[in-house]
Amino acid sequence: MNVDLRGLRALVAVVDAGTFTGAAAELGVSQASVSRTVASLERALGTRVLRRTTRDVSLTAAGARVVGHARRVLEELAAIGRAAQETRGDVRVGYAWAALGRHTTTVQRRWTEAHPGAALVFVQSNTATAGLTEGRADVCILRRPNDDPRLRTALVGVERRHAAVAAGDPLARRRSLSLNDFADRTVAVDSLTGTTTQELWHPPTAPRTTRTVRGVDEWLTVIAAGQALGLTAEATATQHPRPGVVYRPVRDAPPVPVWLAWWADSPPPELHSLLQMICEEYGRTGLGAAPRASGTPGPHA
Repeated sequence: MNVDLRGLRALVAVVDAGTFTGAAAELGVSQASVSRTVASLERALGTRVLRRTTRDVSLTAAGARVVGHARRVLEELAAIGRAAQETRGDVRVGYAWAALGRHTTTVQRRWTEAHPGAALVFVQSNTATAGLTEGRADVCILRRPNDDPRLRTALVGVERRHAAVAAGDPLARRRSLSLNDFADRTVAVDSLTGTTTQELWHPPTAPRTTRTVRGVDEWLTVIAAGQALGLTAEATATQHPRPGVVYRPVRDAPPVPVWLAWWADSPPPELHSLLQMICEEYGRTGLGAAPRASGTPGPHA
């Protein structure tokens, strides 16, 4: 049996993204390449791991067993990489949607001033841990709860929620919105990395339906087309302006907590300095919070 890492990465990417197209975007290769790599993995294993239809992709019984082992192999490989690069000066910060919003460049500049010769590098990765468990980041920014016992987190700030609406939508003419304005509308939701859930609303003011998207670019595309409304953290509005999309604050929506997460057994160098710096920047908005390390963040709408 000749199983290579490319096949394992492709399998995990397809499972996480839900489609070959999404996996290709995440891996930075073509859809055909992902399909060939998974097919090669299946030949090596002697069994199908994915069930393909014209509508969706799902794990076979064998695939459900294999993917757990694949994740562990890739995570161990990432741990090896971290161990080999512990002395590197740069710190990679993973994020799924919007890094630190308007604080991003300020924190980067402050970090460079305090650590000459080193850089704070922000890396976008549309995974549940924003590239941390995949080995693409040393720490990551999360706006969703994390229950992985191998990680530690600290609350570094909170952000207001903003609605995203098509520029031609009547709601775009308002200075601010309320959660009631989403009633009987379609809301675009990224269930893997987004911050919007049905629990934010109570009948009869709940949205009529939701539309599943994967990542901020697809989210913005359906909103600009007038096919859905969006609800997101303030950082998205700052870092992702888009022609045809208007952001408005939602005055009665609960704020979005922002956490920094890292591996419990191998925190990056100067972690405390980074935490303090981010907290100071969020604190200047009047919404910041002091670091609070924990294994699992508290409840999150």
